[in-house]
Amino acid sequence: MKKSPFYLSCFLISLLGSHFVTAQTVTVSPSVVLRDEASYDIFGDDNGNVLLFKNKTSEFQVQGFDANMNLSWEKDVELDRKSPLIEGVVQADGGGFNLIYQFRQKLLPVLKIHRYSPAANLIDSITIKRFDQPFFTPTFEVEFSEDKNIALIWFIKEQNEINALAFDMRQMKLLWEKTFVQEGLQLHRDFLQTIVDNNGNMHFILSKGNNPGRHREHVIEVLDFGPDTDSLLRRYAIPMQEYLTYDVKFVYDNLHHSLKAGGLYSIDNPGKAEGFYFLSIDQTGPTNNLLKFYPFDENFEAVLNEKEKVKKRGIPEASVQHLVMRTDGGFIMVGELNKEFQRGTTSTSIYSRTGFKPVIDYYYDDIFLISMHPDGSVHWKDILHKKQYSQDDNAIYASFFMAKTPSALRFVYNDEIKHENTVSEYVVSGNGDFDRNAVMSTERKDLQLRFRDGVQVSGYDFVVPSERRNRLKLVRISFRGEK
Repeated sequence: MKKSPFYLSCFLISLLGSHFVTAQTVTVSPSVVLRDEASYDIFGDDNGNVLLFKNKTSEFQVQGFDANMNLSWEKDVELDRKSPLIEGVVQADGGGFNLIYQFRQKLLPVLKIHRYSPAANLIDSITIKRFDQPFFTPTFEVEFSEDKNIALIWFIKEQNEINALAFDMRQMKLLWEKTFVQEGLQLHRDFLQTIVDNNGNMHFILSKGNNPGRHREHVIEVLDFGPDTDSLLRRYAIPMQEYLTYDVKFVYDNLHHSLKAGGLYSIDNPGKAEGFYFLSIDQTGPTNNLLKFYPFDENFEAVLNEKEKVKKRGIPEASVQHLVMRTDGGFIMVGELNKEFQRGTTSTSIYSRTGFKPVIDYYYDDIFLISMHPDGSVHWKDILHKKQYSQDDNAIYASFFMAKTPSALRFVYNDEIKHENTVSEYVVSGNGDFDRNAVMSTERKDLQLRFRDGVQVSGYDFVVPSERRNRLKLVRISFRGEK
C-alpha cells in the first residue's frame, strides 16, 4: 500500500487504508429573503457561530447564526455615505471580520478598512489610501494571504502601470506601496495570478509567449515585491521547455517559503491538455526552481475520456481547481472536467425582451487528483467519477466543495442539478485510497445547494448556501463523528 503521511494546509491527513468510518450532521438555517442583494459573504467565528454579510449596494447588514443555525441577531453596518463600494470581506484573526471598501470624499476616491467584532460592532477603522485624482475610480483587485491577515490590493492604470499595496489587518497598518511599469503588458493575455504570502510579499505572475508556433518563447514571469526583497522589485522568468500552458494554479507554500504551481500542458493542440507539470520556486533563490513535465498515460486518458482505449488524444475541457499543500513540500493537484456548449440558432434560443438569447449547456464531470512529492515525482493519481448537467444557470449548482478535515479530503457535490437530488461525497485519505458516500437527500427540503460557494468554518464543519425562489438558507455540514 502507498504510504506517505502529510498535512493538508493545517489539517492532518492520516493513513486510513481503504475503509472509512464516517458520520455527518446536517443543520439548515431558517430562510432569508433575497431582494436586491448584490452579493453576500459567509464566515465563521471562534465559537461555532456563522455570520452572513449582505451587500445590498447602498445598504449593508450582518446576520448572526448560532451553532444550531438559528438566527440570533442582525445588525446594519454603517459605511461612509458617498458611493461606498465593497472591495473585500474576510474573517478576522481571532473572530469578527475585516471589510475593505472605497468611497468618495470631495470627488476623490478613498480606500478604507473597518474591523468588526464577532457581534458586528465596529472596533477599528483606518484610511488605507487617499487618491488625488478627481473622478478617478480605480478597479481594485484584492487578494488575501493564507492566514487571512494580509490584504494585497492592486489595480492597473494606463494599461501597463501596476499599482499595488499590502496592508496588515492584525496591526491595521500599511506594509508597503509600490508602482511599477510592465512594458507591453496585455492583462487579458498575460495575466495568470496574484498571490500575497503570510509575510506580506506580493507575487505577480504572468505568462508570456503561450501561443502555438511560439513554444520556445513561452515563459512564466514572476514579479516579487515586499519585505523579503529589500523593497526592490525582483523579476525572473522560467522557460517552459517548449511546452504550452493549458491551465495552471499557483499557491504560496508558507511552510517551505516557496512558490508552487500545478499545471496542465499542451504541445501542438492548445485545445487539449496532453499532460501535467510540477513547478517549485525556492524564494531563497528564484533561480533554484524545479520544473517537471509528465504526459498523461493511456489508461488515465481513457478513463477521463470514457473510452475503452485511447491513443494519446489528450483531455479537452479540463481545469485545475485547487492545489492542496503537503507539509513535506509536495502537493495534490485537483482538476475537473468542465465545459460549456452554446447553441445559438433561433430554433434553440430563448426569446427575451432584448431578442433571442443562445441556450448554454454546462457539463461538470469527473474530478482527478494527482499527488506529487517535493522532488516533483508522482506519488499517486485518482479519478473520482461524477456527472453534472445544467442549462442557462451559469453552473452555480455544479462542481464541488472541497473540505479539509483532520483525517481526509472530502469532495461534496450534487449528484444531479435539479430541485430534489442526492448529495454525495468522496473521502480521500493521504495515501490516495477513497470511499464514496451519500451525505443527504434534498427531497422535500426546498434546497438547491451551491457547493462552489461553500465556506469551511472549522476543521470539521463547512457551510454551503442554498438559493431557491429568492430565498437563501445556510446549510452546515459537520463531520465531527468521523474516525
